[in-house]
Amino acid sequence: MARLPRSFAQGEVQHVIQRGNNREPTFASEQDFVFYIDCLLRASQEHGIAVHAYILMTNHVHLLVTPQHQHSLPKTMQSVGQRYVQHFNYTYQRTGTLWEGRYRATLIHAERYLLTCMRYIELNAVRAAMVQHPADYPWSSYRANAQGEPDGLITPHEVHRRLARSSEERLSAYRQLFRAQISKEDLDAIRECTHKGWALGNDRFRAKVERLSGRRAAPLPRGRPAQD
Repeated sequence: MARLPRSFAQGEVQHVIQRGNNREPTFASEQDFVFYIDCLLRASQEHGIAVHAYILMTNHVHLLVTPQHQHSLPKTMQSVGQRYVQHFNYTYQRTGTLWEGRYRATLIHAERYLLTCMRYIELNAVRAAMVQHPADYPWSSYRANAQGEPDGLITPHEVHRRLARSSEERLSAYRQLFRAQISKEDLDAIRECTHKGWALGNDRFRAKVERLSGRRAAPLPRGRPAQD
């Protein structure tokens, strides 16, 4: 079955995942993580991407971004991919592909899911039992979004900024969100929509995405249509 074209809707946030080929490691040293972040920073500035959250795991990457234009995200990922693969292959004397084909991306309803997706992304290392607390993992946006650590890659989203008036109150409010677990319903919805490319939101949001993007934003109803 042919893949659906990727969705784009002006001003809407996208959750992006890119995995290593055959789930093999894509980062093998601290230098690799630093170089990838530099590649992403340069490409996002050049092509018009606002990065709200990220995490670099050993064999995959999660990003939460708002592209300015239809080609902002594809050009950013292409630029990062080319520069980083050249670095990785040269450093480890290898050839061939590094990433598992196309990156996956889905539009999300920021008012409902932005903060949940930020937590989902920044808790990846905790769910993988690599660390006990998201602040203990250095290659994510948690320290910027929750502790105010400077990170040139991060652009706070309006939903995040509305958590509180002052910076300190906002950081505290964001940290409080991590005291509660993400519901199984939200976890399943995030994973399914990102894997299949459906918009993450209610029916009204999906209808908006379909109108703006010109492609389906949700699976077709099961079964045959009712007969008159």
